Amino acid sequence: MSLLIKGARVVTAADDYIADVYVADDTVTTIGAQLDIPADQVIDAAGCYLLPGGVDPHTHLGFDQGSTITSDDYATGTVAAAFGGTTTVVNFAQQRRGQHLRAAIDDGLAAAQGKAVIDYAQHIVITDLAAGSLDQIDELAAEGVTSIKMFMAYPGQLMVDDATMFQVLERAGQVGSLCCIHAENGPVIDVLVRRALAEGRTNPSWHGRTRPELAEAEATHRAIALAEMAESPVYFVHLSCAEALDQVTGARDRGRPVFAETCPHYLFLDSSVYDDESFDTAKYVLTPPLRPARHQADLWRGLRTDDLQVVSTDHCPFCLNGQKTIGANDFSMIPNGGPGIEHRLQLLYSGGVVAGHVSLRRMVDVFATTPARLFGMYPRKGTIAVGSDADFVVFDPNGSTTISAATHHMNVDYSLYEGWRLTGAVRTVVAAGRAIVDNGVFVGKHGAGRYIARDASGQP
Repeated sequence: MSLLIKGARVVTAADDYIADVYVADDTVTTIGAQLDIPADQVIDAAGCYLLPGGVDPHTHLGFDQGSTITSDDYATGTVAAAFGGTTTVVNFAQQRRGQHLRAAIDDGLAAAQGKAVIDYAQHIVITDLAAGSLDQIDELAAEGVTSIKMFMAYPGQLMVDDATMFQVLERAGQVGSLCCIHAENGPVIDVLVRRALAEGRTNPSWHGRTRPELAEAEATHRAIALAEMAESPVYFVHLSCAEALDQVTGARDRGRPVFAETCPHYLFLDSSVYDDESFDTAKYVLTPPLRPARHQADLWRGLRTDDLQVVSTDHCPFCLNGQKTIGANDFSMIPNGGPGIEHRLQLLYSGGVVAGHVSLRRMVDVFATTPARLFGMYPRKGTIAVGSDADFVVFDPNGSTTISAATHHMNVDYSLYEGWRLTGAVRTVVAAGRAIVDNGVFVGKHGAGRYIARDASGQP
């Protein structure tokens, strides 16, 4: 199978130029001006950007949260990702207490088998440092699982203690794996939650009110200290507030290998949604919660100055009806998470590039290039270069996108951005050299997505 993309404005994190791109099978083989090479398929991309396929390093497809499982599995979630220009996801494989880490990864791979329409990799979520677990980190790293997730929140469910975190950070650093930290002071938050419930504060608005910024900042500071003692890099997921960003910025200013991501919902939504006392607010029960609007300027500044390196989605969808309603009488029982895998690119372009917050090349960097680099997939993923995977987005800057639960492809009954009209539209998405979305129509194949065994973290 060969493919020729004609007349595109090729935009990567490093370059911006007009060219034709030729693909043989699943690999870019030639880039040049006005290529005259026979091809099985030709895409006229004149007037459009040709971007590297997005890499989303934070997705929860088929994730078991105890009371329920996320509403998107690999089949529906990767189709939605493709419509948003994402061609690679790194999903979470969660260790059950006492489970061998390899068994958890095997469970994750089985969940993707025959379903994924785009390429995928796995993080391992460590919840229990059972006998031999440290050696299992070595084994997984040698097999291409080079990232580890740990929670500082949800005591008794997912949270690990500081001793466990330190030991895992230390071993991960020795084998080239990157630890991803959910930084919130879980025990203190539990006290605040119990206090609110005892006072009869049961509606969803209290989710945000019981998870203060300082609980995130304190945990971020503590994890940075543990990583420094362990002489290991560390990566913070879904950073939401200026106080936590200050901790990351200070560590980076000292030369520490500290990295962080934020998410579109923290860039575009704010805590005013919690002013609504109705159950509809359950849509915004996600963790960390949405913050006051003042934090958004700091997050955009962090993206511009490289104190924040990645924009992921933290796609963790639960339907409002039938899943979020588990917590109808107790906000602490509402499954935490929100949908977002489908619209990361459109939001970043319209609300970031067009609005003047970031440049076009910087958008590509945080959308595709740096996540590929940090998680051991660059330059196979995250760029457009000879030898790279043929994963592309033909993006029309003159088009428009309207977001609605009635038309999106995520398997969830609401949108966080209902009715938003955005500048720019995904026209065609190519994964492994084949179009999988073409002019708003899915033309891919379930099971075509490949598992990616990754190299050691390629820290900038």
